Amino acid sequence: MAKILIIEDNENNLYLETFILQSHGHQVLQARDGENGIALALEEHPDLILLDIQLPVMDGFQVAAELRKLHLLNTTPIVAVTSYAMVGDRETILAAGCNDYLEKPINPDTFMAQVQHHLANPQKG
Repeated sequence: MAKILIIEDNENNLYLETFILQSHGHQVLQARDGENGIALALEEHPDLILLDIQLPVMDGFQVAAELRKLHLLNTTPIVAVTSYAMVGDRETILAAGCNDYLEKPINPDTFMAQVQHHLANPQKG
């Protein structure tokens, strides 16, 4: 069982990701904005962070950059979960400090395999 932090402001996405992760035995922590997500990550030291890019106040790029500055979290895998899928978006997401990204809408049939990959291989990609 892994401890996974979801930073997501959309209630439907948060519910779906949480449901899938919990049904596979993982502990899920939730934050609805970047500031709370950073604070919760510092407090709980999750095994994986799933990060929405389109967040209010502090976007996911800023959140990833801030998390990478923190010694306790600079090696924690961060996977962006985003609808950004245009040419160049992957590079921008990786440059911000994310290890990878999953496209929205998430596919419930493949979501867990993608999450498990990042739990088993916490390095980039």
